[in-house]
Amino acid sequence: MTQSEQLDGHYDYIIIGAGTAGCVLANRLTENPKTRVLLLEAGGRDNYHWVKIPVGYLYCIGNPRTDWMMKTESERGLNGRALVYPRGKVLGGCTSVNGMIYMRGQAADYDHWRQLGNPGWGWDDVLPYFLKSEDHHAGTSEMHQSGGEWKVAKQRLKWDILSAVQEGAKEFGIQPRADFNDGNNEGSGFFEVNQNNGIRWSTASGFLRPALKRPNLRLLTQAHVEALMLEGKTITGVRLRVKGKPLFARCRQEVLLAAGAINSPKILELSGIGQPRRIKDLGLPPLHDSPGVGENLQDHLQIRTVYKVKNAKTLNTLANSALGKARMALQYMTTQSGPLSMAPSQFGMFTKSRPSLATPDLEYHVQPLSTDRLGDPLHPFPAITVSVCNLRPDSIGSCHAQSGTPEQQPAIRLNYLSAETDKQVAIQSLRQARQIMTARALAPHQPEEILPGPGYQSDAELLKQAGDIATTIFHPVGTCKMGTDPAAVVGADLKVHGLTGLRVVDASIMPKIVSGNTASPVVMIAEKAAQMIKQEAR
Repeated sequence: MTQSEQLDGHYDYIIIGAGTAGCVLANRLTENPKTRVLLLEAGGRDNYHWVKIPVGYLYCIGNPRTDWMMKTESERGLNGRALVYPRGKVLGGCTSVNGMIYMRGQAADYDHWRQLGNPGWGWDDVLPYFLKSEDHHAGTSEMHQSGGEWKVAKQRLKWDILSAVQEGAKEFGIQPRADFNDGNNEGSGFFEVNQNNGIRWSTASGFLRPALKRPNLRLLTQAHVEALMLEGKTITGVRLRVKGKPLFARCRQEVLLAAGAINSPKILELSGIGQPRRIKDLGLPPLHDSPGVGENLQDHLQIRTVYKVKNAKTLNTLANSALGKARMALQYMTTQSGPLSMAPSQFGMFTKSRPSLATPDLEYHVQPLSTDRLGDPLHPFPAITVSVCNLRPDSIGSCHAQSGTPEQQPAIRLNYLSAETDKQVAIQSLRQARQIMTARALAPHQPEEILPGPGYQSDAELLKQAGDIATTIFHPVGTCKMGTDPAAVVGADLKVHGLTGLRVVDASIMPKIVSGNTASPVVMIAEKAAQMIKQEAR
């Protein structure tokens, strides 16, 4: 092993990853001035202007400055396609490049976590941690809080065509809902977003910036963790490389792994923690048997349907003219509003694929724009995208290190549409989207299906089209799942089973994916973890 130097002294906690969870942890743990914290981020600073401008997600995803540029393995359920798999490469992690939607999920999600053997993780248990950091635009109420670090705002623009979709959905029993975040998200409404006066609000903005003013927090960017340091069954620190220089850092209390559902299992495996056979295949010595590391990968797959419309303003027509672009830029510069303040999706619907379900299993993201593929130019005609995703997929994948080289991305296998139930939900969701677009309220806009196209009618045809057009909505979870069964990696305290000095705090600990967007649930997880850590500090 290359000779390495030790960073200055011992830290109380070392946090790996300054992403969604890591920024929250850094803030909460340094509230005690006697607690010394080292925060390690493999990416760079978030000082790129497109990180701050909401529509800039179009220029951050697929940009090596802000995105790790990962790809999935070829997916049989997607007819052999491999998907690009964006992951935030800057402070704030995915909250610096995501869709900014504030969503908690359903109360039943967390009650299910508790029923799986995770006491303290039911809805009534986690709601106080959602509230703890919230700064809601409507102020304090039974379900919301003001004054916290995590800003929740109303969107700063409206599109008449989206209001027409909401009216049309009512004809099929999808009623308007005032609040998606009270534990029951069934219905339709305009998404609330993590923005501040029309500017993206990441966990770096809300949690890390204030914490960096404290002398007991040290942040290192471009810091690539190569492995955790084990002495027996105790984690004592980390080995890392900063700008090519090998270093190691030690901690008195705990290492907190917050590298996300893709990289946390990889770091564990490179440290000899996981399935012994896999670790041996990497050319590394197995040090701790944990068979669930890298397993249980879940994600939301979205199927993008596109409808050409008439008599409606959409972003397509605005963005495809020089005058339109100039007007949008001027509007944002002067008021921080208009299309440049847009989240990727403005309007959402939560409903059921079949009446027998207790809670919605479908989430629609409806956008006043369209394109052949994400990242391609917008269509030259007015159109909307009606994306629908299965909130509780049964298809389970895995994420494992491919070699002992820390720089190589892990093998990401989602196994999308491998479960028969997910195939049926995909078919039904395409039929349901079509039905909603036949609503009388939408008749003045004469919706014309162009993706997948009205010629596909049979179940087999629709399933084939789903495989051709579906894409990830970037919500990977579950690869270091919480529980007590043999496949669980961590317990309800988020400590890795069989080891001391190590917790995992990110989306990877979810035993089952939540029924909605995942950023704010990860903020909640970090809030709860920080409270547990502080209570146990010796």
